[in-house]
Amino acid sequence: MNQPDLKFGVLPDEIIHQILARLPMKPLFKAKCVCKLWYDLVSDGYFVQLYNELSVKNPMVLIEVTESSQFRSSLLCVDNLRGVSEFSLDFVKDRVKVRASCNGLLCCSSIPDKGVYYVCNPMTKKYRMLPRSRERPVTRFHPDGEATLVGLACDLLTQKYNVVLAGYHRTFGHRPDRRFMCMVFDSGCNKWRKFVSMQDDQFTHMNKNQVVYINGSLHWMTESCSWLLVLDLNNDIWRKMTLPDEVSCGTGNRVYLLESDGYLSVIKISEAWMSIWILKDYESEEWCMVDRVSLRCIRDMVPGIFPISQTGQYIFLATHKQVLVYQRNSRVWKEMYSVKNSSTLPLWFSAHAYRSTIFNFH
Repeated sequence: MNQPDLKFGVLPDEIIHQILARLPMKPLFKAKCVCKLWYDLVSDGYFVQLYNELSVKNPMVLIEVTESSQFRSSLLCVDNLRGVSEFSLDFVKDRVKVRASCNGLLCCSSIPDKGVYYVCNPMTKKYRMLPRSRERPVTRFHPDGEATLVGLACDLLTQKYNVVLAGYHRTFGHRPDRRFMCMVFDSGCNKWRKFVSMQDDQFTHMNKNQVVYINGSLHWMTESCSWLLVLDLNNDIWRKMTLPDEVSCGTGNRVYLLESDGYLSVIKISEAWMSIWILKDYESEEWCMVDRVSLRCIRDMVPGIFPISQTGQYIFLATHKQVLVYQRNSRVWKEMYSVKNSSTLPLWFSAHAYRSTIFNFH
């Protein structure tokens, strides 16, 4: 029988891998400084893959809290396992707002310099400013020259990402038309590509925030809740995906798009119930209802509550001033965070699903 490799001491190397892969990012980076062996281990491709595989199973909520008295914002990360932690994006060296989140990366747009975008990892404090596209922002998108949809697709295995900016074309001095212009940035070749299609879908603020990357495609819920708008990044094709038959944006119903353990998921909130579906078979578009949760114990919050992130075990939801978690096995609600002071915007307005991962910017 072969003896285990014990170059790190009395424990086999695989045990050390498993222990370090469960550390939060800050303690992990401290461990990286202990010695050269640990530095090499944490930098190793196998360890990065192991860390990311474990991290994606623990989705969190990222929220931007703006103090109305000071006109400044801070970022909070709400974790079901470790509670609430605060961090900033000051390392980007610009005043930015978060536009999209995917597998630990954030896509941010510059507030003072319209048309400038960044991709960053707030846990490792690494970032990259994207090259400007050749399109003039004032004629590209409606309204106000900003993209209607911003999407981020991050592949942790290949350590590459795409940024998508899409919106209805508006020639200067004219109203927008049905031409839907799409710009896609590919980190692999460091270039933008552009294609144009005809669309007539509209999107709410939450539709724009809740973009899901699965199966090489980005998915958005449309305002009508009639279908999902899907962008196939491999072929630069827009298509539409059906929703569960029971989903309806009728009076008193609200519908949201999330991810759940690698599956597309739709959540419908009505006056007394929260119904959850997952897309069991992506190719045949077969939806399956997996849970139906009574909202009677939080009925006063229902009109202003929004699901943000979930797994098969729990769901994060945000209200105007609170972040709640619902434990699906025990059927227990718990408050994870509450705004103590006044804020200019409700928490759900700037909330994104988030994960802590390692990504190497080249």
